[in-house]
Amino acid sequence: MKVSINIQAGICGFETTVTACGSGVKEPTLIEIESNCDKIIALGESVREVRGLDEITRGFDGVIMSEARNVLRGCCAGCVVPAGIFKAIQVASELALPKDILISMTKEQYNNVNKD
Repeated sequence: MKVSINIQAGICGFETTVTACGSGVKEPTLIEIESNCDKIIALGESVREVRGLDEITRGFDGVIMSEARNVLRGCCAGCVVPAGIFKAIQVASELALPKDILISMTKEQYNNVNKD
């Protein structure tokens, strides 16, 4: 199965397209990542092929999240792109059904009043 995901990361303005092609649960999934973010390009160069079942079994210790920890430092450590890559692999490997992912944000004023 071939899956393409477009990720708009947020205030940084970077956009990433992840394409994952898989042939089943135990077969390798090929990953292609296009981005205008240098760090995500570097991440894409280090995760070109993974096995979907291995990634799910290993979770945050899998190839994708391990490489993301190595490449994405500072404020980039909270980047949503690695989660998108993970989801693309799940669907391409036939381990999950395709469903859009949405993160929405609401901002409110916070007043920290000490009531002691």
